[in-house]
Amino acid sequence: MTLQVNIAEAKAKLSSLLDQALAGEEVVIARAGKPLARLVPVDLREQRKAGAWRGWAAHIPTEAFLAPMDADLDAAEGKYTDEFGIASPKP
Repeated sequence: MTLQVNIAEAKAKLSSLLDQALAGEEVVIARAGKPLARLVPVDLREQRKAGAWRGWAAHIPTEAFLAPMDADLDAAEGKYTDEFGIASPKP
């Protein structure tokens, strides 16, 4: 069932209107009989599980972190080496 109230009544009875909306009733707030807004409960999202990413790095071998960079890249100079071994600035 839909309950329509005017703005002045909504101001005076906001607490009870919120309780009705939380109970599943649709509450419409109107001005001069024209609906303006609908009062509905907020869908609460499920809380994230704390520590879900804890230990993610343990699954990656240490060699992956300690391996030297690709020889074709020279990030410090902003250069790269193409397949012919020619180093040039990035295009």
